[in-house]
Amino acid sequence: MPFNSYFYLFVFLPLALLGYHLLCRAPFRLSLAWLVLVSLYFYGIWNPDPEQPWSPKYLGLIIGSCVFNYYLGRRLSVLKFSRPGKLLLTGGVTANLLLLGYYKYAGFLAGISTEMTGWPGDIGVIVLPLAISFFTFLQIAYLVDAYRGETEEYHFTDYLLFVTFFPHLIAGPLIHHREMMPQFERNKDRGLRSKDFAIGGTMLALGLFKKVVLADYLARTATPIFALAAGEGRDPTMLEAWAGAITYTLQLYFDFSGYSDMALGSARMFGIRFPLNFHSPYKAVSVVDFWRRWHMTLSRFLRDYLYIPLGGNRKGPKRRYVNLFLTMLLGGLWHGAGWTFIVWGALHGLYLCINHAWFGLRKKMSWRAMPKPLAIGLTFLAVIVGWVFFRAHDFGSATRMLAAMFGFHGFDGWPPDAVVVVKGKRALVPIVIGLIVVWALPNTQEFLRRYRPALDIEEATGTRTGVHRWWQWRPTWPWLLFTVAILYAVGRDFDQLSEFIYFQF
Repeated sequence: MPFNSYFYLFVFLPLALLGYHLLCRAPFRLSLAWLVLVSLYFYGIWNPDPEQPWSPKYLGLIIGSCVFNYYLGRRLSVLKFSRPGKLLLTGGVTANLLLLGYYKYAGFLAGISTEMTGWPGDIGVIVLPLAISFFTFLQIAYLVDAYRGETEEYHFTDYLLFVTFFPHLIAGPLIHHREMMPQFERNKDRGLRSKDFAIGGTMLALGLFKKVVLADYLARTATPIFALAAGEGRDPTMLEAWAGAITYTLQLYFDFSGYSDMALGSARMFGIRFPLNFHSPYKAVSVVDFWRRWHMTLSRFLRDYLYIPLGGNRKGPKRRYVNLFLTMLLGGLWHGAGWTFIVWGALHGLYLCINHAWFGLRKKMSWRAMPKPLAIGLTFLAVIVGWVFFRAHDFGSATRMLAAMFGFHGFDGWPPDAVVVVKGKRALVPIVIGLIVVWALPNTQEFLRRYRPALDIEEATGTRTGVHRWWQWRPTWPWLLFTVAILYAVGRDFDQLSEFIYFQF
């Protein structure tokens, strides 16, 4: 169920909040069971083919996965740091990865095998269950933490809620059990609070604005230009290719930033703070800095459960570069089963290796850091090139886009009106507006900084709360009018439903 749907905003979310509030004086786990019930409905209403009858098998899949991992985690907490525990952990992680691998990668691998050997041929379409990547990674982290002795003895209802709580279920953030479950315990008997509702509602409105007004408008330029590169007609001109690449770069930013705001805002209405997942990544001064700001909880997962177990930087610089590259390569493959995602991950692995080598050389030679605007510009350019592979229909269309961007098909500007796919003005204006927003304006957590909209903001952003600014949000009538104005702008463009880009992962 998309956050940007009428049903979610006007039916599902209000009923979920009302039921939770009415049960605040009931036995504690009854209110948690209500949230589990509505979260399973939130997930189960999804139907991969609306023309076919609804099937409960995908709901059974996530519940079955939760049952398996819950009891396995309880056993691991008893066998922590033991050889039998390590074997059991290995088996549990393997089982989770095999489930994910079947649904997400079987078709891709079968295609490669068929092309090389002729076997196994057409295996049919395997439907990718909604959110399987996210709930699989979430539970792998739980198993590892159980083996390390970092989990508590949870009731099964608590564990189900940890995995399925609807604000983070579909596309994150990837949270730790210890970050969320104690908050429900602290909030019991309290019900909803007006301050949480105001903060969460404002974040929800900002997220809607980013998605509906900005991201979906930018898609009107990016989509036809990438489709042109994937077609059999003419190649994009140099200016068209850059317009398509930049608009997609901005579209993805506002789409994912909007989703993150709506996820954190929905949870905050229940009095729950999620960890920060998005912190102005296009203001990054290096690719290392970019990955501290983009999908921050996924970066944390890759660091804690892949990069560090591989050896991190503990086994010398050469092994460190190998570990960095492998981590990002697997991170790319996690995003999707396709060569474009593999190349995107490998490209960012290469970026990180170059970045760390440059840091080492600069330190050794006592060179000063490059000017911040130049560093931001170079990082932004590197990220744009990566997003071309991330968005392209296939490897061939990605190379066509990049060839056009860097002048291999000539240095033409906008084509004649007879063959244009996007009007020049329609492409230029949103690019300018989007760049002003990402580079010049405060982000959501800075805007709501007085009220700590997310967990560990100071630690995640490396900044302190500091002096309160006039432009920071407060629960006052003028700021309520601001939120209403935002919602009015959303309402003007809220005429069709579009999925968030990260829903496909």
